[in-house]
Amino acid sequence: MGSREVLGQAARLASSGLLLQVLFRVITFVLNAFVLRFLSKEIVGIVNVRLTLLYSTTIFLAREAFRRACLSGGPQRDWSQTFNLLWLTVPLGVFWSLFLGWVWLRLLEVPDPNVVSHYGTGVVVFGLSAVVELLGEPFWVLAQAQMFVRLKVIAESLSVILKSVLTAFLVLWLPHWGLYIFSLAQLLYTTVLVLCYVIYFTKLLGSAESNKQQALPISRMTDLLPSVTRRRAFVNWNEAKLTWSFFKQSFLKQILTEGVYDIVNNLGSLVARLIFQPIEESFYIFFAKVLERGKDATLQKQEDVAVAATVLESLLKLALLTGLTITIFGFAYSQLALDIYGGAMLSSGSGPILLRSYCLYVLLLAINGVTECFTFAAMSKEEVDRYNFTMLALSSSFLGLSYLLTRWCGSVGFILANCFNMGVRITQSLWFIHRYYGRSPHRPLAGLYLSPALLGAFALSGGITSVSEVFLCCEQGWPARLAHIAVGAFCLGVTLGTAFLTETKLINFLRTQFGGSRLADKTS
Repeated sequence: MGSREVLGQAARLASSGLLLQVLFRVITFVLNAFVLRFLSKEIVGIVNVRLTLLYSTTIFLAREAFRRACLSGGPQRDWSQTFNLLWLTVPLGVFWSLFLGWVWLRLLEVPDPNVVSHYGTGVVVFGLSAVVELLGEPFWVLAQAQMFVRLKVIAESLSVILKSVLTAFLVLWLPHWGLYIFSLAQLLYTTVLVLCYVIYFTKLLGSAESNKQQALPISRMTDLLPSVTRRRAFVNWNEAKLTWSFFKQSFLKQILTEGVYDIVNNLGSLVARLIFQPIEESFYIFFAKVLERGKDATLQKQEDVAVAATVLESLLKLALLTGLTITIFGFAYSQLALDIYGGAMLSSGSGPILLRSYCLYVLLLAINGVTECFTFAAMSKEEVDRYNFTMLALSSSFLGLSYLLTRWCGSVGFILANCFNMGVRITQSLWFIHRYYGRSPHRPLAGLYLSPALLGAFALSGGITSVSEVFLCCEQGWPARLAHIAVGAFCLGVTLGTAFLTETKLINFLRTQFGGSRLADKTS
């Protein structure tokens, strides 16, 4: 499969991921609004923060490193060894669910059982649901490696919809069950998700269609199960070592970023994560399939290197434009957004300053996502280890800086410390990209440069909307607020129009890849 075919598939995967993100956000928003009419906000808070954090942390620590390492393998690898390695996520998930469950029950404050009942059961079931989801890891990695776009869309959509239907039904008819409701719904979600992948591959391998797909590395379902033979090692030790390197990195990243994840994910970086999470996941697979890990760019197939450089440049440009738009307009509309969302209680205190700080963090988050997406796909195991050493040093400086800045300027200081952390990670990734393409004619870092006209449009928009906020927001009533919104809409239109006229290379890339991906989905 050529690099351009892989690029088209990655674009389709990113497009479907973006649609799924929108679907999940809408369903979650509507479901929370419905649930709050029947259950206490304390129960909803425990589910959305405490139990969801337990589940996501278990999943992240158990499988993230395996996914990165196993999606990086070449076409000639022994898939049976890859599957053996992936099955190790299950016992690892059992360990993390037991350990974190003990922390949640013994070290963290347990909610009042009169207010939030069945908390212990919720911890157990959410940990169990994480282990159940890990049972589908070999199927998921194989589907991603083969770019089975529709499978991911159907599996995740069906799982979320059934979870939401069960939650709504139980809340309506059995509200006194409390956390039992969300525990059962979460277990249903992971079970359906895994079953979708298992059923799909069962039918695919039993049909005539699978015989036509010579690229599929398995011929029967038992090939996906762990296997032991004397002819070869149980796992590919290069993949195993790479997994260990990525695990150390994932563990450090979890420590450095989990502190602000929930707040940032909810409002401050909603748009950035909505767009860039599916893009990062999909194009990591693209870079991992097109480039040979740890090999100099001049020693690889030059067409693949050129395509990868073009994609990286376009993604960097897209990340920069998205982040700058959120930062520039977020500064002038943070107070209004909080006023509409929560009234004067949120908009009159420190809330606007916090949200403006998050807007700056979003810009760095977007750029870092793209740079690390490429870097982790191209780094050798030794380079990943060196990166981990830097991350370890960074964790110490981050904790110290967080302490100092928090004492100096409160909650904003913690956000600024995270901005520093993200800035260091971006710098390290940019240096790697610069060295990687140093001896080639390609310059993908040109994606971080904007035309003077577009920079002027951003600066002018920032100035006009800031003045508008002073005079029209937020104590002048709704007519003034609507006028402030109209000013922002006009400035945003001018900025986007300038980008459309000046950033023609990016526009052509988006039209070719994401426009073409929708057409391919309709005709396939």
